[in-house]
Amino acid sequence: MNTDRRVRVRFAPSPTGPLHIGGVRTALYNYLFARQHGGDMILRIEDTDSNRFVPGAEAYIIEALEWLGIKFDEGVGYGGQYGPYRQSERRDVYRVYVRQLLDAGRAYIAFDTPEELEAKRAEVDNFQYDATTRGMMRNSLTMPADEVERLIADGTQYVVRFLVEPNIDVEVDDLIRGRVVINSSILDDKVLYKSADDLPTYHLANIVDDHLMEVSHVIRGEEWLPSAPLHVLLYRAFGWEDTMPRFSHLALLLKPEGNGKLSKRDGDRLGFPVFPLEWKDPKTGDVSRGYRESGYLPEAVVNFLALLGWNPGNDQDVMCMDELIRLFDIEKCSKAGAKFDYEKGKWFNHQYIQHADNEILAELFRPVLREHGVEAADEKVVRVIALVKERVNFVRELWDQGGFFFVAPTEYDEKTAKKRWKEDSATQLGELSSLLETLDVSFVAIEVEPIVKNWIEQGGYHLGNLMNVTRLALVGESKGPHIFDIMEVLGRDETVRRIRRAVEVLG
Repeated sequence: MNTDRRVRVRFAPSPTGPLHIGGVRTALYNYLFARQHGGDMILRIEDTDSNRFVPGAEAYIIEALEWLGIKFDEGVGYGGQYGPYRQSERRDVYRVYVRQLLDAGRAYIAFDTPEELEAKRAEVDNFQYDATTRGMMRNSLTMPADEVERLIADGTQYVVRFLVEPNIDVEVDDLIRGRVVINSSILDDKVLYKSADDLPTYHLANIVDDHLMEVSHVIRGEEWLPSAPLHVLLYRAFGWEDTMPRFSHLALLLKPEGNGKLSKRDGDRLGFPVFPLEWKDPKTGDVSRGYRESGYLPEAVVNFLALLGWNPGNDQDVMCMDELIRLFDIEKCSKAGAKFDYEKGKWFNHQYIQHADNEILAELFRPVLREHGVEAADEKVVRVIALVKERVNFVRELWDQGGFFFVAPTEYDEKTAKKRWKEDSATQLGELSSLLETLDVSFVAIEVEPIVKNWIEQGGYHLGNLMNVTRLALVGESKGPHIFDIMEVLGRDETVRRIRRAVEVLG
């Protein structure tokens, strides 16, 4: 392989449903690798499996990756000189290479029906279509040439299979796993093309497109590792050894509990999303939660995923995209699967909320306010967020922590009232409301606080008790930021009104 080639990677999802979070991590690692090496990233849609195509899946994939800030240089929706980038639009390209393999004797035509294949599986233990069984099947290796031509002319459906020579050690040079050697005898003669829909399978289309699009590195999931030897053999069959990409097979994302690959059922059971965006199944109408709709910031999701299977080798956890690009090293990715620690994902989101611009958080918080029938000035929303965001993991929790700023309490927490409301509370709050109403200063915490505390001291009142019942009056329960900050945001009139109403209700 020519190591001086320009780095070009591709993310090539199939539009068979929503993009799984494991696929997002694969896209992210491709992006980090390409950007670190000043290379290109291609978005290719591998839609050759027409039976599994799901309407809306392609648009979902593109929207999800754009939300996460994973940007492409060319591909579907981006254009480029190597298009088209949907495999279903490249039939003419693939036919040329199918014919090339057939003419070279590296592939053959097979007419076996699904029923015949099933019967053979029942007859032969551990049946696979390979050098030991192909001679007993209906294909161009066992049938006269004129019969093969007649069947094709009559429109009989067929597939083209790759001819795998047995007992050849196939070496795969993997940047993560090192040198992997697999004997070809364990490989079957994979189907490369199906006449039924005039489309290649993944195995052929993937190799042809990677070659023609000058892909230098293939970074994909561990599940494709068993296919790597076949792909090496295909590169050899075409005579493309010098342009074969370097492979990197990423370890799986594992269940948070127990063993096995992370699944949607794990998310449903434990209450976390496994898709980047909300997905509505077009067939069943079932809705699956997404990270975006659950209140995660895209930067937090990216940071969280980047560290599932790789780390920079230091104690740093929080890293922006530019830092991840600078530090990422594909060869330091783990060979072992990474447990999906969804609680750590919440922690990352908390960190990013703390450092996020409050104006941006205010825009994200707007829909939550509207759900509660609240329209508020931008300035007030931003001030509230600044006071309460340190207590939240998600934007939606801003309402739980700060909703009282926008809607006055209509009832008071019974447990808190029983503990905090004393015989003299009503009298003291009445005096406090009169003091606040007549203060001849700006109603800001830095000016109001020393005056009120001086008044409490002069009156011989208990500071803690009075502040606790004042909080109960303003909030309705025992929570919230500094009491004088609450007063400042509520304003003089609303603060006085809430205190006097609490006196009326609690007596």
